[in-house]
Amino acid sequence: MADARPKYQRLVDHLRAVIAELPIGASVPSERALADDSGVSRMTARKALDALEAEGLLRREVGRGTFVSRPAVSLPLMLTSFSEDMRARGHEPSSRLLGTATLAADAELAAVFGVAVGEPLVRIDRLRLADGTPFAIERSTLLQRAVPGILDVDLAAASLYEVLDRDHGIRFDAGRQSIRAAIAKPGDAAILELAPGDAVLELVRTSIATGVVVEHTVSTYPGDRFELSASIAPVTADGSARSALRAR
Repeated sequence: MADARPKYQRLVDHLRAVIAELPIGASVPSERALADDSGVSRMTARKALDALEAEGLLRREVGRGTFVSRPAVSLPLMLTSFSEDMRARGHEPSSRLLGTATLAADAELAAVFGVAVGEPLVRIDRLRLADGTPFAIERSTLLQRAVPGILDVDLAAASLYEVLDRDHGIRFDAGRQSIRAAIAKPGDAAILELAPGDAVLELVRTSIATGVVVEHTVSTYPGDRFELSASIAPVTADGSARSALRAR
C-alpha cells in the first residue's frame, strides 16, 4: 500500500532515521540538495529541516551549513501534564488563569514553530498550584490553526494536555526541553510569593505532534521548591544522559 502521509512528514521521518546513524557535527544536505535528491520543493525541504532543528537534532550555522546536533545533557520531553505529575507525587493540582491573547508570530516565534512571520498564535498564561501553593507560572504559545476554539475552554479548571487530546486529537510524540537559571522578575515574584531577585528555574519546552510544532511553553519555577536530578548510568550511543526535575 502506498504511503499516504504528506511528503513533508515522510521526509522528516527519513531524515530522522538518517541523522540517528550520523556522528554529532556531521553535515547534512542543504535545502537545495535535499529538494533535488528527494524530489520535493525547496519549501518542503526547508520545512523538514526546520522541524528537525526544533527537535534539537540539527543546528544551522550561517555561512557554513546544517549539522547534526544532539545535546550531551538535556531534559527529556515530559509528556505528562503538570496535573498528572503533581497527582503522581501526592499533591492536589489546580490552576489560575492569568491571561489569554491571540497574537501574530514574530521572527523568533516563527522560527520556533516553523511558520511564516504573522502566523496566528494563541497565548495562555496560567499559575499552577499544588495543594494551594504556587508552583509555577506557565506561559504557553500554541499554533492557532491546530487548536481552534481553545480559548472558549475554562483552562483554569482543565488540563491543557487533556483538552488538546480530547478536543483536537493532539498527542505529543516528540519535542525538546531545556532548563536555565534566572532571577525572578518583580511581577512573577509577587505571583509566586517570592522576593524580587529570588532564584527561579525556567523550563523551555517545544512540543511536536506528527511532525508539527504545536506548543511552545516557558515555565517559571521557584528555585527553592525544585531540584534538577540526573541518574548515573552508562552513556547512550548519542552521549546523552537522563535527567528529571523533581519537587522538593
